[in-house]
Amino acid sequence: MIGAIAGDIVGSVYEGRPIKRKAFPLFSPESHFTDDTVLTVAVADALLYGHAYRVALKAYYRRYPGRGFGGTFALWAASDVTEPYGSFGNGAAMRVSPVAWARDSLEAVLAEARASAVVTHDHPKGVKGAQATAAAVFLARSGAEKGAIRDYLEGQFGYDLHRRLDDIRPAYDFDVSCQGSVPEAIIAFLESSGFEDAVRNAVSLGGDSDTQACIAGGIAEAFYRGVPDDVRRAVAEELDPYLAGLVQGFCERFGLPGLPTPR
Repeated sequence: MIGAIAGDIVGSVYEGRPIKRKAFPLFSPESHFTDDTVLTVAVADALLYGHAYRVALKAYYRRYPGRGFGGTFALWAASDVTEPYGSFGNGAAMRVSPVAWARDSLEAVLAEARASAVVTHDHPKGVKGAQATAAAVFLARSGAEKGAIRDYLEGQFGYDLHRRLDDIRPAYDFDVSCQGSVPEAIIAFLESSGFEDAVRNAVSLGGDSDTQACIAGGIAEAFYRGVPDDVRRAVAEELDPYLAGLVQGFCERFGLPGLPTPR
């Protein structure tokens, strides 16, 4: 989960200001957490304390309303509406990584990923994006090699993950749909040589940078067995005490390395 949050913070600077290269400052004074982090922590909160996903998502939106939420989600979250709104956007995928740490089998992860998605993103493509992301994190944390992860996701979800970033990048544009952004974020992980490289790959696509780096970072954390210390420190310094406390509680509950004390 810290890897997903780190990806969001790194990518935040380039959302709407796309770049097509991997050489950029990983963190800057403009770096900040966005709705991706807020809703990832909301999902973690629901898993940790048994809250309904709908309740947690609405509560976290209302606590952090100015963090770049999509318009349709914001209208839903600010209202008393309880029904989902048929979205196939990548919001369900960006927030799902905690599910893969909180459940102990692939079948349970897929079921929980669906449950976390359908409260808003009940379109089949929205559910697929959440399930594919959660499955990738779970397989990675379970020791699967990249080839096995790729083969499973292609077979189960129909994504084409044999494309190369160098072929995707030139014509790739901002796309918030699951089908147009989740496979590319997964490829950013698959082509990476380490955690930081996965995040840089995702940002270099020049698309929905914070969300795609969030997805790639969540998978990379699991595969590379953690997040580099300097990145974890940067996350700790960016989060407020409320979010940091929830992250710490989740990490302690599920046996993950937590955040260092901010300087």
